Amino acid sequence: MKIVIVPSGFKECLDAEEVALAMERGVRRFDPLIDLDVIPMIDGGEGFVKTIVHIKGGELVYRKVTGPVGRQIESYFGVYGENGRRTAVIEMAAVSGLKLIPSNKRNPLKTTTYGVGELILAALDEGVDHILIGCGDSGTSDGGAGMAQALGVQFNDKNQRIVEINGGADLLKAASITTTQLDRRLHRVSIDVACNWKNILCGENGVARVFGPQKGATPKQVELLSQALDHYAALIQEAVGLDVRSMPGSGASGGLGAGLLAFTGAILHPRFDLILDYIEIEEKISAADLVFTAEGSIDFQTPNGKIPAEVARIAKKNNIPVIAITGTIGKGANVNYQAGIDAYSSIIQKPTSLKKAMKKAPKWIEESTESVLRQIAIGLGIAQRKLPREGVYHK
Repeated sequence: MKIVIVPSGFKECLDAEEVALAMERGVRRFDPLIDLDVIPMIDGGEGFVKTIVHIKGGELVYRKVTGPVGRQIESYFGVYGENGRRTAVIEMAAVSGLKLIPSNKRNPLKTTTYGVGELILAALDEGVDHILIGCGDSGTSDGGAGMAQALGVQFNDKNQRIVEINGGADLLKAASITTTQLDRRLHRVSIDVACNWKNILCGENGVARVFGPQKGATPKQVELLSQALDHYAALIQEAVGLDVRSMPGSGASGGLGAGLLAFTGAILHPRFDLILDYIEIEEKISAADLVFTAEGSIDFQTPNGKIPAEVARIAKKNNIPVIAITGTIGKGANVNYQAGIDAYSSIIQKPTSLKKAMKKAPKWIEESTESVLRQIAIGLGIAQRKLPREGVYHK
């Protein structure tokens, strides 16, 4: 049997490489000699920079920047050279990610992407020609306004006084946007963004309503945030002539996609399609007998561009079965059967605390992967016993 492991990370718990190593141990416990390819997969979130820099032979550059709750943190970006062009790789999760926000401060009305803008400025200081930005695992919902301020964009009240945007709620204080002080170096670089193409900024399926609760927003705060982002979109259209309300990817990372579109001239890409330019997996998946993937929580949102569903899409081109190992099984998870995931299994086998589940996750992933393979072996054994000599299966 040829097995390929292509997992994503478990948000706030394990990165993709850590999940992959745990799954590999599980496979080896079942059969140490099995033919196995392990490909930790990134989606623009945690691990994006380090993975790309490792593949490209680049280096990490560390900087003190503003974290999501306004305090200084140490973050980083990557730089590598290829074909005469220097590229900076920035991961918003490493500067404004949910993992960086203490649980008692998770309020998307008061978190900022200012540090993302500071990393972009630091990359420009390095003299790069191209910037690659990964949007994922965000803890903010300010529409990228914080980032824009760091780059020189000004938000003004009705009396043309500058307003500081320190979170999504502050967007309602602005009456206009001025871009005359925007860093001119942005015109000399190209910016590509790997994001969830299906996330939009405004409306019933806008980022506030879909992801606000995950970032700590109450129902009342969700509505306030939705109003703020609607207002922000109107200000952007007035300032730069771009209607970002329902543009694909505009809602990525709490609306950071919209800010990148409006103020940096970035091009947004479906994250998996862009990442495949850097990580080659299609050939390996097509040669597999079985594909394992993984996700922290599998639910009705998984088919909307998340790694397990994208891995399944590739596997189904060759009719290869896909099994997902997951931390939790959420609402509407059965829609993933239609997305090409043939089976999924939670690592949590009994009631437990979140703290314990996160601590035990590597061990439980390992055990779950081994258990699934043993179940497959049982099924294969039953099938073989029912095969007549001519090789035709009899029910």
